[in-house]
Amino acid sequence: MCTEHIDGCPRGPGAQAPIDTLDPLATQQLIITGQSATQRQLEAGFPWLKFEHELEREFRREQARTRLLQIRFNLYLGAVLVVAFGCLNHLVLGPGSHTLLDLVQFGLLLPIFAGGIAITYLTSGRRIYPRLAPVFAPMMGLIVVAVELKAAQAGAQIVFAMVLLTSVYLYYLIGLLFYDSLRANVIMWCAFLAFGIVGGVAEADVIYDAVVLLLGNIVGATVAYNLELEMRTHFLERRMLSETAARDGLTGIYNRRRFDEHLQTLWMQALREGATLALVMVDIDFFKRFNDRQGHQAGDECLKAVAAALARAARRPLDLVARFGGEEFAVLLYDPSRQYLHDVANRIHGNVAALRIPHGDSSVGSVVTVSAGIAYVAPTLERSTQGFVQLADEALYQAKSDGRNTSVFDESAYESLQTGAFRAARTATAV
Repeated sequence: MCTEHIDGCPRGPGAQAPIDTLDPLATQQLIITGQSATQRQLEAGFPWLKFEHELEREFRREQARTRLLQIRFNLYLGAVLVVAFGCLNHLVLGPGSHTLLDLVQFGLLLPIFAGGIAITYLTSGRRIYPRLAPVFAPMMGLIVVAVELKAAQAGAQIVFAMVLLTSVYLYYLIGLLFYDSLRANVIMWCAFLAFGIVGGVAEADVIYDAVVLLLGNIVGATVAYNLELEMRTHFLERRMLSETAARDGLTGIYNRRRFDEHLQTLWMQALREGATLALVMVDIDFFKRFNDRQGHQAGDECLKAVAAALARAARRPLDLVARFGGEEFAVLLYDPSRQYLHDVANRIHGNVAALRIPHGDSSVGSVVTVSAGIAYVAPTLERSTQGFVQLADEALYQAKSDGRNTSVFDESAYESLQTGAFRAARTATAV
């Protein structure tokens, strides 16, 4: 097995881990808030309708997934409105040539709706539509303005109704987030005012309609902002409920079930993106001796404090710290650099040492310490999550064999590992 001790991690009975100056009581208060990006976002607020990077990506993916069918229906509705207003223009203007209007309305605007509808039927529509909609929405607004002002020049009196209806449509029905819909409407309003003044329409009528349209935009934007604020709040609240169910009842960090789910998710994501994964398996040194001497209540408090120390060691959005079982913990890291792995390992030992929990029966020091095994792989179709976990467990066993209170790094391939091969040896030596 290709392993190495990470520089900076304490080794042997006489070594001292770096001491963190944070108060241990404050450390325990960070079990939840330090671990959960959702909790941090709820506490910080989001008045600008923007989450931190990973949460924002998840929110947008969920919106695309849950709203796509409704958006498809709304696009069909928009196509019907285009045809309806085209027919109204013909009726109002009476007999005559409307070739240019028809060309723009049915040759440009209607195909945009048809293209949007077609995208919603694609397997990749959830990914493609949110990217294209903010581009085509302003184009849609400009085409509507051009068509209706051209109709006004020809004598139609229903121009403003179509423009105002389009404004509402862009805010609420096409599936745009607030800033995208606001940008599309601002572009449309500016075009309406500019094209109306230079296009030969009565200036007083254009200015009056532009003011009304502006007031309508203020109302529409306010409602759209509040709706998205509510959507984002519900999104975070649902995540918090899910996270609460996924928490370990004693320590407050994630439980084994949540770890297994997150590992499977990140494994598939790493396969798609060609990224790496790292797993740090952490075990409290001589915890059985600590429990026997101090009692189970003291043992529970020790587990809580160590869990908090680990939660502070890995704080990126996709990092996950979980209680794996008993006194064993797992730290899962997505696409980390080797330097980040070194930093995490150092912080783990330093944070635990900073707790200064007395341990009179430890063979490696006077306070509670931990051993850690680190596996670092690039997932492939030939590998499995089970082998990945076993690789980290092998490294942890090596760290214990090397004297504990240290970290062992293993980035070897594990196709030849036999599941369970080291369990008997580990059980025989663990105390």
